[in-house]
Amino acid sequence: MKTFAAFIPLYIIILSTEHLTSPLRKKAEYFAVSGVKHFLFLLVSDVRWEVPREKITLLRELGQGSFGMVYEGIAKDIVKGDPETRVAVKTVNESASLRERIEFLNEASVMKAFSCHHVVRLLGVVSKGQPTLVVMELMTHGDLKSYLRSLRPDSEPASTNPSVPPHATLKLLSCDMLQMAAEIADGMAYLNAKKFVHRDLAARNCMVAEDFTVKIGDFGMTRDIYETDYYRKGGKGLLPVRWMAPESLKDGVFTAHSDCWSFGVVLWEISTLAEQPYQGLSNEQVLKFVMDGGYLDRPDNCPERMHNLMQMCWQYNPKMRPMFHEIIEMLREELHPSFQEVSFFYSEENKVPETEEFDLDLDNMESIPLDPSATC
Repeated sequence: MKTFAAFIPLYIIILSTEHLTSPLRKKAEYFAVSGVKHFLFLLVSDVRWEVPREKITLLRELGQGSFGMVYEGIAKDIVKGDPETRVAVKTVNESASLRERIEFLNEASVMKAFSCHHVVRLLGVVSKGQPTLVVMELMTHGDLKSYLRSLRPDSEPASTNPSVPPHATLKLLSCDMLQMAAEIADGMAYLNAKKFVHRDLAARNCMVAEDFTVKIGDFGMTRDIYETDYYRKGGKGLLPVRWMAPESLKDGVFTAHSDCWSFGVVLWEISTLAEQPYQGLSNEQVLKFVMDGGYLDRPDNCPERMHNLMQMCWQYNPKMRPMFHEIIEMLREELHPSFQEVSFFYSEENKVPETEEFDLDLDNMESIPLDPSATC
């Protein structure tokens, strides 16, 4: 904590040197940056996570992340019992600002605390020398949004697109949708138990593993790729307004309850093979529509159970929405047996977070008001 506190005034110095003459500004920036470099080093340096640079081999580009290029690579001796592991390697652009570098390293620092089958794993960090590398679990089939779109009838056939499973049909089966929903909910239940609020849950930020397990993504890889999913409101930062809860849009409040609203939109994305939510409405229109109590229509051919779950997530009153462990409880009888072996929900680590009592019937949603005026 002392290190971070010491860093703040150094960062302010950098932001406030423009009024100085050139020699004075250079001198001020030199001392500021020296302190910042020390801060950045402390942020990522941890002998338990440090990977020797020579053990990482970059193979090919996977795409542009929020801060730099993401590569597929090979890491030696990074996973116990596996001499070589295919990994994803995140980098930061040489031209990145100080703020961007801090955000990049902070993501890695945050992920050190996570260990859940349904959350993409951090495997290590290369912090000695440049560039800094963040080594992640490789999610072979990419982000969930792209994967869902690959299942559309007009998409590239499975024979020529390696991200499409050989058994893919023109639409997902109901059991596949519910399995995806439970895997995402399990990852979110884990984050909830860790007191972590995601703030940007969407199909683009979920990832699909080689065995088609869906996991919560690495918190920042896809913002540049799907830049049209974000909107800048009143000169503020980019906001994923089409996934945001009414209270987040109105008051900037983000909680496990607002994550649940976003989860409902992810269910809608799964049911539509990743159509754009509120298609035909501008971002400003979506803001007003949701704040006034609006929500997405039921998709065509959407299973009743999926739609009922969406409606539960879109209760205007945040406290009326289910917690993620409750969502899994509702779905548990319909999941693949392997879920019990790997999930956070069934693990000894699972401790139900303290919350208000919640008892809604998934199959009898008609009696539950969705009108905001009825839930005040």
